[in-house]
This record gives sequence, structure tokens and C-alpha cells, in this order.
Amino acid sequence: MSEATDRPVDDDAWAKACAEDLEAEKARRRTQYGPPPGSAAEELRKLVDAVTDKVSSLGTPLFGATAQGTVQQIIKQAKSVVEPVIERNPDVFDHIAAAGSELLAAYRSAVEGQERRWTRGAEDSAPTGKKADDPTDPRDEGPAAGEHIDLD
Repeated sequence: MSEATDRPVDDDAWAKACAEDLEAEKARRRTQYGPPPGSAAEELRKLVDAVTDKVSSLGTPLFGATAQGTVQQIIKQAKSVVEPVIERNPDVFDHIAAAGSELLAAYRSAVEGQERRWTRGAEDSAPTGKKADDPTDPRDEGPAAGEHIDLD
């Protein structure tokens, strides 16, 4: 037998090497760019904490003792409402964030398309001799009809 066949074969060697490379790349990115953002639920929790801290620090010189107590009570009530929702439904916030990104992309696409039509000029928009604002122009389809989106 040859030497190559005498050594034990590690079936997971490729997977282990890939995992090590991935961890090394993640570590490199953390040092270069800082820690990655957390989930949407974690980011919402951080936002609530930051707003709470800011409101608490701003209120001291502006409000009297009674008003400051009221502000603190409102902040505590708001946090007590938000925290359980975040704890029970962390994935919901990820889905909402993804949906928001998709809606923003759709809005940008619509706006860019409309801007192109506005900036083309009257000559480009009506080469057949029709006026640019002619309602019979087939290129001006008007607002699109709503479309059913299957969320499952």
C-alpha cells in the first residue's frame, strides 16, 4: 500500500476548512468595520434605550421635579409596552425591516422611472407628433393597477 492510503481520511476536512476560513473572514471584517448590526428587534431595543436616555438627560434642566417624574413614568410605561412585544416577536421586526427595504426599493424604482420621463423633454416623449401631455398617448399608461402579492 502507498503512504496516501495509509493515512486516515477526514470526511469533514473541507467543511472544517471552510468554517475556519469563514470565521477568519468574519473576524477580519469585525476589526475593519466594527461589529455587524444586530437583528431588527435588537436594533429597536437599542433605539428605545437611546431615546430613553436622551429624553431623561434633556428633561432635567427644562422641567421641574413633578414634570421630570411624569416624564420618567411615561418612559417606563413605554418601555414596559415595547419590551414584551420585542421579546415575543423578534422575527416580526426582521420581516418588517425587510418589507420596508423592499418598499423603499420599489419607491426608488418608480421615482427614477418618472424622473426619466420628466427629463426626456417634449421632443423625446412625443416623436409621433403628439403633444407630451396627450392622454391618448399609449406610453402614458397612468397609475398602475394594484397587484396581489402572495406573502406565504
